[in-house]
This record gives sequence, C-alpha cells and structure tokens, in this order.
Amino acid sequence: MKLIGEPIDVSKHLRGARDDNDWTFLYADTRTLTHCFHDYPARMIPQVAGKLLDLYAAPGKLLLDPYCGVGTSLVEAARRGINSIGSDINPLAALIAEAKVSVSSTKTLNTTRKAIARFSEYTKNHATRVDSVPDSIAGITNLGFWFNPEILPDLVFIKQFVDRIRSRPTSLFFKTAFSETVRESSNTRLSEFKLYRYAPEKLRNWHPQPIEIMQKKLNRNLAGAEKFVAELDSGKTKYRSKVLSFNSVVEIPIDDVLPESVDIVITSPPYGDSHTTVAYGQFSRLSAAWLGLPNPAQVDGLLMGGGGGRKKNLLPTGSSSIDTAIRAIAAVDAARANEVYAFYADLGESIAHVASRMKHGGYVCYVVGNRRVKSIELPTDAFIRDKFSLLGFEHIQTAVRSIPNKRMPSVNSPTNVAGAVDPTMTTEYIVVMRR
Repeated sequence: MKLIGEPIDVSKHLRGARDDNDWTFLYADTRTLTHCFHDYPARMIPQVAGKLLDLYAAPGKLLLDPYCGVGTSLVEAARRGINSIGSDINPLAALIAEAKVSVSSTKTLNTTRKAIARFSEYTKNHATRVDSVPDSIAGITNLGFWFNPEILPDLVFIKQFVDRIRSRPTSLFFKTAFSETVRESSNTRLSEFKLYRYAPEKLRNWHPQPIEIMQKKLNRNLAGAEKFVAELDSGKTKYRSKVLSFNSVVEIPIDDVLPESVDIVITSPPYGDSHTTVAYGQFSRLSAAWLGLPNPAQVDGLLMGGGGGRKKNLLPTGSSSIDTAIRAIAAVDAARANEVYAFYADLGESIAHVASRMKHGGYVCYVVGNRRVKSIELPTDAFIRDKFSLLGFEHIQTAVRSIPNKRMPSVNSPTNVAGAVDPTMTTEYIVVMRR
C-alpha cells in the first residue's frame, strides 16, 4: 500500500481516527451485520468506508453517497451515529440499501421475527400452493427460459406472501431475501454478472428449491440484523438515513440535498460503462422483474456512459491524463474512444453536482479503479483529483490498495480476437479531496 500525498491529521477532532496506512483489509470479514444481506457486484468493502468515516467525519454529520449501491457506506455511517443520504439509479440496489439501514430497532426486529415465523407456517401449508403461473412478467418475456417450470409455482407462492407485508422495514427485509432467492433459483450462471443461461447439460440436473433458499436467506439476514441492532443499542447510537434514486449526472434535487449541506462524501462510482465493465442492470434484472421494480431491462442504459453512442467530439475533459488516454484509444478505435469519453463526460457532470452540495471544509472520498481499454490504462483517480481541483478542492491523499476481496473479473477481452485478454483492475484508488 502506498500513499500519494499525506492524510491530514484530524484525530483530535474525530472519534476512532487511525493513523495506520493499511487499506487492504486482506482477512477482514466483509459480511458483518446487515452487510450480509445481499450479494452485489464490485461492492465497496465496509472496512474502507468505515476507516474513511473515522478519519474524516464525526457523529451527527451528514454523509452523501451518490452511487450508494447496496448501502455499504450508509450502514457504516449508521454505526457511527452519522446521518446519511444515499442514492442509486438501480432500483434494486436502492431497495437493498434501504433494507440494510431500516432494521434499526428492537421493535422492527420483533415485527420481522413474527413475519418469518408466519412465513414458515405459510410454506408448510402445501394446499395453498399456486397451480398456475404466467408465461411472462414485465421485464421477462419468457419465464420458462430463465426458470425451470417446476420452480415457478414456488416463486409465485413466496411473492404472494411478500406482497402482503405492510411494515415497510419488514417488507424491504423480505424483498431483499426474495431477490437473492430469485437469482439463485434461476437458470443464469451465478458466477457471471451478465445474464448467461446455464448449458443444457447443467440444466438437466438443476433443481433449486426456492422455499429452502428463501428460508436460509431470511435466517441469515435476521442474524445480521440482530447484531446490527445490538451494536446500535449498546452504544445508544442514533442516526437518520434516506435512500433515494436520483441520477447525479442529471441533477441532485435541491429538496433532497441542500446546497453546502454535506460534510462528507464516500462513494464508489462505476469504473466504466456497464456495457464493457460491470453490468449492474443485467445482474439485477431477474430479481427486479419479479419484484415489480421499474424498467428492469433498461438499467444499464441509464448508468454513466450508458448512451455511449453520443457524439461529443472528444472535447477536453478537464483532466490531461484522461485526454491523453482517450486520444490513444481513438488512434486505435474511434467508436470505442467515443464511448469512453461519454463515460467521463457523465462522471464530470456528476462531480460538479456533488461539489455544489459540499460544505466548506467538507471531504469527498472516491473509491475508483483504473480500467484498461484497448490495452490503455485510464487513470480515473487522476480524473477525480483534477475535476475536484478545478472546482476549488484541495487534494488530501490518494491511497492505493489491492482488491483481494472484491468480486471483479481477473481478465477481460480487449478485442474480438479469440483468446486475447487484458488484466483488469487488481488495485483501486481512494482519492480524498477537501473543499
């Protein structure tokens, strides 16, 4: 691990600040408390978010995470009595994030425990199992392609129970478990982020049990929630947390986040457009469709750079390092350079919106990876630093860490040549700026 720049010493002001330089957390448990709730691609580990909060925030302050994913930073803020606002354009991610911070009291836990007990009784009553299922639902035109027909009645049966839950925290808790149940019961390869159907020989012996999977997810998540609430109770920790779905590239609504109101940003934006990096929308699509979330097939196109065909004439981005890399890509593949440019143009617009919400003296902490396109590395960390510097922010530090416990592919294919691969990101950069 190395540092570019030196971290400011704020330990005398902040609870639990540490002066060690270890950001790798090689053997750390990344699935503690409500962090255990749901798998998700390229998640920021809680130890990174927690350390940044210990260094640069304090109880009662306000955290903003404009790409909150499934809420890692929000849970870590809650543990420290720090208020938070998170947003993610993927409705499934936002649902999971809210579920993680909503189970915050013994009363909520008791309501959830009772619902789990009712679910166990419900599933024992085989007479109420559904006899028919639809051929399609919004977002999935052929259910029989993605799910074995034999398990579809069980999924409908579970959904009927979940849809009747009235308590919002408990409903979110069950929907989160159902989301993983849908994915793990489906015919898609679980080792992939994108939707790839299992081979026919695999499907011949593929007989998942949705009821059992759902019960295991509920029990696992309940155990995590109990530990979360016990920790909050032991420290008498209070917090407020909101999870929204604005697109920070377009705007950050003033009704949701006031100008100059945010003390700290901790976030991990996408490393590139979903088409060529992590397909969050495809990962979420089956679950989102079963849950009735909006536009389950369109999420990837809404993410940064998702409209990659936009012509922007490769104008300067505000970062000479990125401009140099894009010109090198353009010399090889002009269309690909345009897609890359579209991503950074969107990221730059989002940064401007985030900057407008920061208090003077506030910190922004971006956890990013430097991907490669056409074998050319794109220094996203330099882009983050350069864009915030242009907006009057001071560079505090850039920490470089290996990512041994982040679900990312180890190689990708930079061309259409069979067997030609490039290494993908094995390190990430934690860029800290101060307004």
